[in-house]
Amino acid sequence: MQSKHNKALRGVLTRVGVVPVLTIGTVDEGVALVRALVTGGLAIIEVTLRTEAALATIRRIRAELPDVLVGAGTVLTPEQGADALTAGARFIVSPGMTPRLMEAAERWPVPFLPGAATASEAMALADLGYSVLKFFPAEALGGAAALKALSAPLAHISFCPTGGIDASNAATYLALPNVAAVGGSWVAPAKLVAKQDWAGITALAETAAALRG
Repeated sequence: MQSKHNKALRGVLTRVGVVPVLTIGTVDEGVALVRALVTGGLAIIEVTLRTEAALATIRRIRAELPDVLVGAGTVLTPEQGADALTAGARFIVSPGMTPRLMEAAERWPVPFLPGAATASEAMALADLGYSVLKFFPAEALGGAAALKALSAPLAHISFCPTGGIDASNAATYLALPNVAAVGGSWVAPAKLVAKQDWAGITALAETAAALRG
C-alpha cells in the first residue's frame, strides 16, 4: 500500500517544488503562519512534531484550511505516527527509518516519506517500494553534489532534501533530475514570525513558489 501512497506523494512534491518545514510555537501563530504561506503559493506544509503545539496546529489547519496538504514531520516512532494521523496529518515524514516505522507505515492510510542518508539506505527503501525519500541533513551529507552523484546509479529514486537549504541554494537542488522538491524553514524565518510579519512571509513564499516555475 505504501508504494502507491509514496508514488502519489512523489507527483505532488514534483509539482510544488518547495515544502515549508515548520516548528510551531503556538497554535494561533502556526495557523496564521500557514495562512501566509498558502497566500504566497505554498500549500503543502510539514509541521514538525518538536513542540507541544504541533498536533493541535495540524488539527486546526485541517479544520480551517482544508485545502492545505499538511503533514507531520520528525516522526520517530509508530506511536507518533498514530498521533499524527489522529490529528489529521495527510502525510508523514521521518528523518530516517527503523524496522518498527516501516512496519507501521504499511498500515497508514496516508503517504510516508522516510529518510535516507546513504546509498544503501536508499536502495533498501526502494526495495520496499519507496520511490521518493527524504535526504537529511542535506548540506551536511554533501549537498547538491552528493545527490548529483547518486542520480546515475539510483536514477529510479527521487529525493526531498532538507537541512541547510535556503534561498541561496534551493534552485541548485531543484535543478537536479532526482530532486522532487526541497524542504526548509527559510520561508518562515523566526524573526518575521516573532513580529507577525505575515506579509513578509507571504513575499518569501511567492519567491519560493516561483522556483519550480
